[in-house]
Amino acid sequence: MAEERAEPKVVLLVRLLNAIDEGRFTFEELKDQIADEKPPSTRTLRRYLSVLGEAGFPWFFERASGTYRFAEGYSLRRLNLSHRELQGLVTLKRLSSSLGPTFASAIEETTQKLLRSSDRRAEVAIETTSLAIRFETVAMDDAVERVFEQLQNAERDRRRVQFGYTDKKGVRTQRRVDPYGFIVSNGRVYLVGYDHNRTDMRVFAVDNVSEIAVTPQTFEKPADFNLEAYGANSVSGVVHGDAVFEVTLRFSPVIAKAAAAASPIARDRRIVRRDDGGVDITYRVADPLELVRWSFQWGAEAEVLAPEEARSAAADIARQVAARYALPEVRAES
Repeated sequence: MAEERAEPKVVLLVRLLNAIDEGRFTFEELKDQIADEKPPSTRTLRRYLSVLGEAGFPWFFERASGTYRFAEGYSLRRLNLSHRELQGLVTLKRLSSSLGPTFASAIEETTQKLLRSSDRRAEVAIETTSLAIRFETVAMDDAVERVFEQLQNAERDRRRVQFGYTDKKGVRTQRRVDPYGFIVSNGRVYLVGYDHNRTDMRVFAVDNVSEIAVTPQTFEKPADFNLEAYGANSVSGVVHGDAVFEVTLRFSPVIAKAAAAASPIARDRRIVRRDDGGVDITYRVADPLELVRWSFQWGAEAEVLAPEEARSAAADIARQVAARYALPEVRAES
């Protein structure tokens, strides 16, 4: 049978590949995409599609949309990433190694998809980067991993859960919770949800959850609930309160820059730079004592200025620490 077109077949196949790569054309629309003037016949287009399939191109027909496209993750387009975009990809890759195996696999899959759609420079950047990033590793054993997976599935399906919970004081209780989302902080994963036993929002450390059961009851997450905003006024990101309090810390010139860059300690803060090179930072937080405890990581280079209740709490902690490290008195020889 004579070829219907004068254009080389390879040109038509390339046009067809590009059209499939866009993933938005029906069978009849594909004909228009590969033709300058006269569209190919139905029989010819089917033959071209067969040729591409035999050549290993993973195209398929999506019945829901009636369009032709490539399998997920496959594309003819190569991403030409800028230096800044490459740095972002490297950061994402390095971030996965610091978060531990629980989250690393998901990030690894994402970066690999990007690399498969990128040029060789991206692979070289990943392999040879001098950028190192270190965060608190999220470590979960197999049992906690299973609990986390169950909670994630329940959150996606909007299903209420029941579980046993052991708090930081070792007290064990039974809870019925609507899981709203998760917060990763200081190497641990926390569940945020509505606790029907307490008739209020609560945060649960996933590694303290056991004997979980997904119930038939479903729930609707409040339209105004925002996971990012929930712990925004918290040092750890997991403390929430209806009221916020202002706490002012003074940092010496030695650590002023590091303290000013130490975010996200609290979303809302004011920085006043002093003539000696130090800084006074006022934070708006849900729990002043949480911020007071955090300030002690800076040793004697940080001081709680206000309010008086927070300053007194800092003094009490300092006295307890001093007493713990006090040297025994040496009696003078008589």
